[in-house]
Amino acid sequence: MRAVFVAGAGTEIGKTYVTASLTRALRAQDCAVSTLKPLASGVPPFGDPAFRESDTAILLDAQGMPLTAETVEACSPWRFAAPLSPDLAAAREGRSLSLFELVSWCEARLQGGAPETIIVIEGVGGLMSPVTSEATGLDWLKALALPTILVSGSYLGAISHALTAAETLRCHGQRLLAVVICESLGAPTSPETVADAIARHVPVPVVCIARDGECPEALARLVQAGSLNLTA
Repeated sequence: MRAVFVAGAGTEIGKTYVTASLTRALRAQDCAVSTLKPLASGVPPFGDPAFRESDTAILLDAQGMPLTAETVEACSPWRFAAPLSPDLAAAREGRSLSLFELVSWCEARLQGGAPETIIVIEGVGGLMSPVTSEATGLDWLKALALPTILVSGSYLGAISHALTAAETLRCHGQRLLAVVICESLGAPTSPETVADAIARHVPVPVVCIARDGECPEALARLVQAGSLNLTA
């Protein structure tokens, strides 16, 4: 089993778009892929027509899977209605989630799949966004210890946000596999300009994905080669 974690330098920057594009690119290269988003906020009820625009629905479509109650639960078991960090969204519904539950669920999927499958786990919000009342996305990532793809936008301030997130990963001993710049609509500079600036400060590939573009084949090949082999 091989696996990679997709983290964000912030929220609403195209993380799901990148994850879905990567999933389609891996499948195009004849890779078996299982893409998961265990936590999701701002999600309409399953029966609501708007659910088809949710992150979970987008990721299931990228995998070529039908949109059913079973596939939704298998991809995103913790879904909350409020567009807030998961801890706050859960509290609004009188629910709670522990880091132990979240990590245990992910580990079961990592250990239970076919050896040739690449598992892609998408985080929620930014790297330091709270995921439970006591833990952040970084705590979640550290517990899984997976290679990380860091997604940033191209908006004003994105360079600082991406480098701060990359430095946080380095300081906590997490392996950064690549940085992806997803085009921000209305940004003052091009994604390529932002990527060039970030690339001068990180020792990993930095690639761009246009808002309506496809995942570069090079990124898919990098994930195939650099994702963690959990059976090694």
